[in-house]
Amino acid sequence: MAFNYDKYLRVNKMPTLWCWGCGDGVILKATIRAIEKMGWDMDNVCVISGIGCSGRFSSYINCNTIHTTHGRTIAYATGVKLANPGVNVIVVAGDGDSLAIGGNHTIHGCRRNIDLNFILINNFIYGLTNSQISPTTPQGMWCVSAQNGNIDPTFNACNLAIGAGASFVARESMIDPKKLEKVLVKGFSHKGFSFIEVNSNCHINLGRKNKMNSAMENLAWIDSITTPVKKWEALSPEEQLNKLPTGVLREVEQAEYCDLYDMVIAAAQGKRGKITQDDFAKKI
Repeated sequence: MAFNYDKYLRVNKMPTLWCWGCGDGVILKATIRAIEKMGWDMDNVCVISGIGCSGRFSSYINCNTIHTTHGRTIAYATGVKLANPGVNVIVVAGDGDSLAIGGNHTIHGCRRNIDLNFILINNFIYGLTNSQISPTTPQGMWCVSAQNGNIDPTFNACNLAIGAGASFVARESMIDPKKLEKVLVKGFSHKGFSFIEVNSNCHINLGRKNKMNSAMENLAWIDSITTPVKKWEALSPEEQLNKLPTGVLREVEQAEYCDLYDMVIAAAQGKRGKITQDDFAKKI
């Protein structure tokens, strides 16, 4: 029996405004299926998205939603989660939104280990505003803001999240929706900051301008630069430089920020003593 997406969508907003062949629709459907697997009530789900193509997530999914200002998704989500710790909060942002103007919020979300599910849609470009370079645009690629080739070094988003302390870090692409769904379920099940990078295509504003003339060619390029983490670990250091590992890259138990904040409130109310190092026993 076909999956019924209608009950999870604002069907009056259909069709989407995304370009034909855009990976955002695949990611939206995988996210919905993961929510179904989790058994979450949509009245207890909040999706927060930023500015860019991925910002439309909050327009199309039928739950509590916030469409925020540029780069501020995690700041808004932190407020929502602290005020309503029982709400399942999903943050969706693009590579430009979350790693450029919003980069500081991203690293502090990772550092605090607040229980947010952060989906970074990485299409390697500022797609909505006609292809300026983003922090993940590969060196040498043509962009309107680097018409002789991008010379900026690129962020490895997952390495950045691991370095900043995120307790769950994973990467997949939208090429295999079933794998993506499984990783989303793992991330959603994890208590703490779940950072999930999803490599996706922007064949209009990245592909066409870099000799990838169709969505399929753009997807083939993404497939060529990714490999499952176990295969990646078997590569030489030189070979690893040219590949992005996919799958779960880090999963540890750490003290979660809302729980620690509750301890602060209890201490301020005289209901418990001050926080000690013992309260961070799970923190690695």
